[in-house]
Amino acid sequence: MGEKGLKGSALGLVSSVAIGLASTAPAYSLAATLGFIVLAVGLQSPVVVILGFVPMLFIAYAYKAMNAVDPDCGTTFTWSARAFGPRTAWMGGWGIIIADIIVMANLAQIAGQYGFQLVGADGLADSRGWTALAGVIWIAVMTAICYIGIEISAFLQKWLLSIELVLLAILSIMALVKVYGDNPHPESLHVSAAWFNPFEIGSASALTQGVLLAVFIYWGWDTAVSVNEETADRERTPGRAAVISTVLLLLIYLLVTTSAQAFAGIGEKGIGLANPDNSGDVLGSFGDEVFGTEGFGGFLSKLLVLMVLTSAAASTQTTILPTARTSFSMATHKALPAVFARVHPRFLTPTWSTVAMGLASIAFYAGLTAISGNVLEDSIASVGLGIAFYYGLTGFACVWYFRKVLTRSAADFWLKGVLPALGGLMLLYFFCYAAFSVYADPEYGSTVIDLPWIGDTGGVSVIGIGALAIGAILMLIQRAVQGSWFRHPDVPVEAASATPAASKSPPQ
Repeated sequence: MGEKGLKGSALGLVSSVAIGLASTAPAYSLAATLGFIVLAVGLQSPVVVILGFVPMLFIAYAYKAMNAVDPDCGTTFTWSARAFGPRTAWMGGWGIIIADIIVMANLAQIAGQYGFQLVGADGLADSRGWTALAGVIWIAVMTAICYIGIEISAFLQKWLLSIELVLLAILSIMALVKVYGDNPHPESLHVSAAWFNPFEIGSASALTQGVLLAVFIYWGWDTAVSVNEETADRERTPGRAAVISTVLLLLIYLLVTTSAQAFAGIGEKGIGLANPDNSGDVLGSFGDEVFGTEGFGGFLSKLLVLMVLTSAAASTQTTILPTARTSFSMATHKALPAVFARVHPRFLTPTWSTVAMGLASIAFYAGLTAISGNVLEDSIASVGLGIAFYYGLTGFACVWYFRKVLTRSAADFWLKGVLPALGGLMLLYFFCYAAFSVYADPEYGSTVIDLPWIGDTGGVSVIGIGALAIGAILMLIQRAVQGSWFRHPDVPVEAASATPAASKSPPQ
């Protein structure tokens, strides 16, 4: 049993990597995002996928460095407390919580839609009410699995992820074989070195928009670190899993992006990746053409639908894990009510934190579905702001915490200083560019809000910034009701010393 009562040493490196990969929902992320990347940058989509990987890798090194000295399941919350103090830490924890609750709505919706499509119930898949009901059931089932135990969660993730990655590899290889075969599809293109040249992109604005989209298809690998207190060799394994996950994601995304673009082209008609009719699910139309719709090919096409479904379902489960553990850690440090710190005596998992995450996600998804589909869509689109906020904060916390030891060695200088700082700065730029330019454009998204003194503003920006602002209000309420964390935090503000420190997780 771990210090906080969680089940220690339940996960190894392979399980941690599987959880980190599954959290990003590779198949779904590609299906839903690749078309929009192509619309932004055209043939240079592969290099944009590489550029999106860069800040994620840099932040992964920040997670690795911070976890080595403080393997606390609160991650950004606890580490920001050490670097900047209790208020910044509370907002970092809130960034994780709100981003995960928002994205759960999207994952649940996709799971519901694809579940109906898989069984041929296309009419139900097009029904907002039936899709919402199915999505709520998905959230409830995945919450129950997370409640029962981390080992069951990891076992399920490994199987779901294996199916997903194998089918993506088969799809990509078959596509490339057909491209270079005797009878390629009319839209097919041969892979070119120009696809990997960012200077071929038409404008800096297009490049930024493309990278902004690409950055967030990598989001989720940090779940491997959030379960650190349930991992064997918790100071080393979670950080290694985070870095390995980001590198594997790059390889997966680069292979699928390149093969899809080579096979389907970037046209705006037919199977072209820039066809707006396919932008929400490029893998569906692309897969049908590669596999065919008859015989074994038809089976693989159906399996592709199942893969996107399992991708969203797996990510639904792994999204619950970090949020439950963030709120659990915040409660053990008295930054949230003590009820969130309860652990099941048999399963050794957070009880109230896990259930609360599921209920909050259901309430958010069902509530916005009932109120307005447009508001729900813009809420989902705004999740990038929460991601950039807490990832960037982790990068800056790493640099500031290790500031006194950066000259100790070249490895310390680069892996604890330069790379985390660059990752934080990149994400700060993306946050500002998205919040005040792209998302704030009234033409972007589905809603427009007339703000006093500002005028018409894109709802995506207002919702994203507003969600973070709600966190500040809740922090003030928590301070008034239970202010011990803010007045006497048990995680001191400090800097790493020249002597390597052991784990600083406070005893419970």
